[in-house]
Amino acid sequence: MSGGINVAILGATGAVGQELLALLESRSFPVKNLKLLASPRSAGSKIKFRDQELTVEAVSEQSFTDIDIVLASAGGSTSKKYAAAAVAAGAVVIDNSSAFRMDENVPLIVPEINPEAAANHQGIIANPNCTTILMGVAIYPLHKVQPIKRVVVSTYQSASGAGARAMAEVATQAQAILNGETPQPEILPYPLAFNLFPHNSPLGSNGYCQEEMKMVNETKKIFDAPELRLTATCVRVPVLRAHSEAINLEFERPFPIEQARELISAAEGVKLVEDWEQNYFPMPIDATGEDDVLVGRIRQDISHPSSLELWLCGDQIRKGAALNAIQIAELLLEQNLLKVTAFTAAV
Repeated sequence: MSGGINVAILGATGAVGQELLALLESRSFPVKNLKLLASPRSAGSKIKFRDQELTVEAVSEQSFTDIDIVLASAGGSTSKKYAAAAVAAGAVVIDNSSAFRMDENVPLIVPEINPEAAANHQGIIANPNCTTILMGVAIYPLHKVQPIKRVVVSTYQSASGAGARAMAEVATQAQAILNGETPQPEILPYPLAFNLFPHNSPLGSNGYCQEEMKMVNETKKIFDAPELRLTATCVRVPVLRAHSEAINLEFERPFPIEQARELISAAEGVKLVEDWEQNYFPMPIDATGEDDVLVGRIRQDISHPSSLELWLCGDQIRKGAALNAIQIAELLLEQNLLKVTAFTAAV
């Protein structure tokens, strides 16, 4: 669009909202006008963008007039409440919550994997879960060459996955423990500093938590591979920012390790990090603030001739959330896909 587009950020004061702002600026996204939306308690806050100081507004159903794209990162209930109003006003919503991810009328997109799905949007595009995005970017280059039969993944998820307040809580807890005091959890259910625990999302009747089932169901949808077998164990760990994942991949036949390294090295959005002599592989501290998913320690599974093991780290706030959303927005502009068709998603 000539002269840029009008953008709204819903959830502008949160950790992902702040990252969205930084990325819009650093990537020179063609913003004509920017509207910052949040809950009433955050209304009136001042946030700088480029050379302007913008005032955060309380979101309402009237907030989306003349808006082209809404970057939503305010939770599933908020997205469900306002998405229809935004689409009715003519905006395309790129939603970071879980509200619409499994809706059959809503594309679930990782631009490095399934950009073609954007052409089918009806006003809402879902941003996948952070762990799903990071894993998908890393393993899809292999899946394209030889379809993956089964994935076994264990995640090591930082406090950033629970938001800025959780990150601050971990820092406070760490200081309390060092002072000989008992840490008091408020945002997370248990102390996370110097501790870890299975992901605290609700457990289903099958024994898997919601976070684990997100990885299972979302990966199948993004890969368009309903027969893919996937099992996940998700764990909260005392890292401030950037998630890690240990992944076992089973193929129909052996996958040469050097070919796997070459494919991952050449893939968009991925960086191979391996120094076998120094035993140096991806770490959260290296992934923090980085766009690429860091992948390494690719090795043959000694228990199965057709399986590979790999390890990754990726910035949960960046590629796991805000960057992926911005890349979707860039995709919409590149392919002239901002026009909204009849909206039939479940809201």
